Amino acid sequence: MDENAKTAADGAELSFEAALERLETIVRTLEGGRASLDDSMKYYEEGVKLVRYCTSRLEEARSRMTVVGPGAGAENE
Repeated sequence: MDENAKTAADGAELSFEAALERLETIVRTLEGGRASLDDSMKYYEEGVKLVRYCTSRLEEARSRMTVVGPGAGAENE
């Protein structure tokens, strides 16, 4: 795995969009069936980390939208 993949795997340096793009690349690579077993396992592990990262970001956004969503600030009207 290259250095960008390591950064992508922990998600720390990536935006949600960049993490999703990396995940899509991994899926295409695995679906292509040309990676060795060892590489496939590394891609799979990285993909799992990226899924967790993306899911966490989505849950965070959903939580924020619930707080800011309909009815928020109604007491100021």
